[in-house]
Amino acid sequence: MAETYLTRAGHAKLTLELKELMKQKTQLSIDIGEAREKGDLKENAEYHSAKEKMGEVMGRIGKLSEKLQTAKLIEEMNIPKDTVAIGTTVELEDSDGDTVEYTLVGEDESDPNEGKISVQSPLGSGLLGKKSKQTVEVQLPNGPRTFKILKVARSA
Repeated sequence: MAETYLTRAGHAKLTLELKELMKQKTQLSIDIGEAREKGDLKENAEYHSAKEKMGEVMGRIGKLSEKLQTAKLIEEMNIPKDTVAIGTTVELEDSDGDTVEYTLVGEDESDPNEGKISVQSPLGSGLLGKKSKQTVEVQLPNGPRTFKILKVARSA
């Protein structure tokens, strides 16, 4: 089983989603039972729809359960100072002089619009292990880009 790296907030979010899916599973079981009572299952759209939805819900429950069982909390990891790693926030300057700040997270919490990038992304993986004040060239989908790491800090 692959390990999943999460912040406390990410762990809480996945746990809440799992609880909601369990409620949904219970309701779908009731819906399937009611649809089954209506008779001929071959032409019962409610039954087939509920069964299909149940399959999707059960698949997601399985994935979330596995992730939560293997989850490692980023806050509990021993991350060296000034080294880019999962759970750090990095301030970068690109070759045009523009600055941007990203927090490196596991793929389940990745949200570039919120400044959270996955350590599996091209930029995230290209920065891993690098140090503050270092200039690095990262292979991105649209070609190589050069960044200077201005600052590395532990995420809150």
